[in-house]
Amino acid sequence: ADMGAKLLCLCLASALVAYYIYSPMPEDFEEPWKVMLIAANFRLFGHLAEVAEWLGLMHYMEAMTLMIAADYIPPTSDENVTVMDTEFNNVPVRLFLPRKASDGLRRAVVYFHGGGWCVGQAGMKAYDHLTRWTSNKLNAVVVSVNYRLAPKYHFPVQFEDVYSVTKFFLQSSILSQYGVDPTRVCVAGDSAGGNLAAAVAQQLLEDSEVETKLKAQALIYPALQTLDMDLPSFRENANKPILSKSLMVKFLSEYFTSDPSLREAMASNRHVPVESSHLFQFVNWSNWLPEEMKKDHVYTSPTYGSPELAQKYPGFLDLRAAPLLASDAQLRGLPLTYILTCEHDVLRDDGVMYARRLQAAGVSVTHDHAKDTFHGAMIFVLGPTELAVGHRLLNRYIEWLNENL
Repeated sequence: ADMGAKLLCLCLASALVAYYIYSPMPEDFEEPWKVMLIAANFRLFGHLAEVAEWLGLMHYMEAMTLMIAADYIPPTSDENVTVMDTEFNNVPVRLFLPRKASDGLRRAVVYFHGGGWCVGQAGMKAYDHLTRWTSNKLNAVVVSVNYRLAPKYHFPVQFEDVYSVTKFFLQSSILSQYGVDPTRVCVAGDSAGGNLAAAVAQQLLEDSEVETKLKAQALIYPALQTLDMDLPSFRENANKPILSKSLMVKFLSEYFTSDPSLREAMASNRHVPVESSHLFQFVNWSNWLPEEMKKDHVYTSPTYGSPELAQKYPGFLDLRAAPLLASDAQLRGLPLTYILTCEHDVLRDDGVMYARRLQAAGVSVTHDHAKDTFHGAMIFVLGPTELAVGHRLLNRYIEWLNENL
């Protein structure tokens, strides 16, 4: 009988684990079981962080940071690239300097990692690999920025950190110190980092102190707006792998404040005051999405919120946090642009709308839309979480940089 009880327990435990791991996947996903395991792992992190916060041990994002920190690697040089951690303008950066001889001046990429403005760092295995690979493949100098994170620091600190690094690096004396061609510098980033890259590129156009112009910007499944949490991509992908709608709202609201009232207002999409209604034209998906992405969705005008949230936390209406809020005139001078979007991603429509608005403003845009994958896929190229689609996206990004930078 004892044996039977153990077997029963084992069966129940297995059923629970299977229930936890199993989540229905879109049929076009390659390697669905692998994606399921990755998604379950992220869900587990999220649940553990929620428990830690509920027990009063630490803030949700601090718990997430702890779990991700296991993934850190120190700066390690290899036969192709010299790697070092240093500071530019008092902001820590990880610097990748190619060892291969160069015929002339080199290209350069200033990279901002993802993680919802709250987690992640240049030394995470996935980002170290991505930036090292970029340096190696392009024979380029790569500056990967460790900007300060929420909840300890809120907007605009993250933006100011990446902006001051970029501005410092673009000085002719610094470019020449690293042998960089001033006509071949790019900013790039994924997710929250893509948001920061887009904001930096816009701000540089307004900054009379910066003489060097960016050659390009590469935005990997970027977050670009803070106004509408009910885009078709939010409706369709609310529970897709890695970045659920609720986690996105958590990250986005945390960028501005730890006050839960902003998160709650964003979650029900009633955070924008009527005084700011004119901004909705810039993120009105019914005007900017191509027909095939509108499907059967019906655009509903926003429900306006009380003005006090916007008075307390004006950052969420700031162009530097929401690059899609730029006017057409502000978009016109932007450099060559690469945008990657993923079909099964809450942020899909942000990137699609930006691509369309940039094209309308006469900017040269390459928009790659990956139909068979989810948010974050490009960093899954190492170890047990390696995905074929991750390699495909990474190679495509590198190829674009190689042809355009």
